Amino acid sequence: MSEHNDTVDLEMNVTDHLSELRKRIIWTLAAFVVFFIIGFVYYRRIYAFFVDGLPFNLHVTSPGEIIWIYFTMATIVALVGTLPFLCLQIWLFVKPALTPKEQKVSLAYVPAIFLLFLAGLCFGYVVFIKLILPFLLSLNQGMFTEIFTVDRYFKFLFRVTIPFAVLFEIPILTMFLTSLGVVNPHFLVKVRKYAYFVLVIIGTIISPPDFILQLVVAVPLILLYEISIMLSRIVYRKKIKNHQEFMESSD
Repeated sequence: MSEHNDTVDLEMNVTDHLSELRKRIIWTLAAFVVFFIIGFVYYRRIYAFFVDGLPFNLHVTSPGEIIWIYFTMATIVALVGTLPFLCLQIWLFVKPALTPKEQKVSLAYVPAIFLLFLAGLCFGYVVFIKLILPFLLSLNQGMFTEIFTVDRYFKFLFRVTIPFAVLFEIPILTMFLTSLGVVNPHFLVKVRKYAYFVLVIIGTIISPPDFILQLVVAVPLILLYEISIMLSRIVYRKKIKNHQEFMESSD
């Protein structure tokens, strides 16, 4: 009889979790739709921001590109706007399993993830507009007639900026993995040279084949890794201290 009750309780518990997860997903999708509509309504202003100051005009080669840029601008707004809401929904989903102290600490990750994502986007955009684009245009030297299409320009722009937005999340990801015990500062220091190598390769892929530009791109990524090590040390020390205090209180 007790085994039957345990099975029923387990099934109810799983059902409750699935119901809660579905609710969080629905809320997130609703937020995405709202921000998508906002981006669609203000498409012209968003597009004007991206093309302001460009030393050339953008062209379209088919009617489909016009629709594509509408949906692209709206999707970018929706993704950026939904990110903090998504993080909040994830936190609300796991909140019941956390202690009050863990809830307070983990809640701080929500705005941090959003702000670092924005910082990465802004940094990537500045690098693209101020360094990468002028460098590529300077290679022409009047040899070719330049025709820039909306589709190819924005795909190239996003290929540079999106990786920066993702890579700027390294410090937060490192802190989270340290709190879980997956990594620690000693491990991060041990693999530092390999991490540098990977980050330099990423910088090389993102930036044009120019040593100075590759250095400009790689150095901030390396600094992010060093910041990640510092933050990992802080989290690791607090984790050790809390463990010691728990052991002392148990005694």
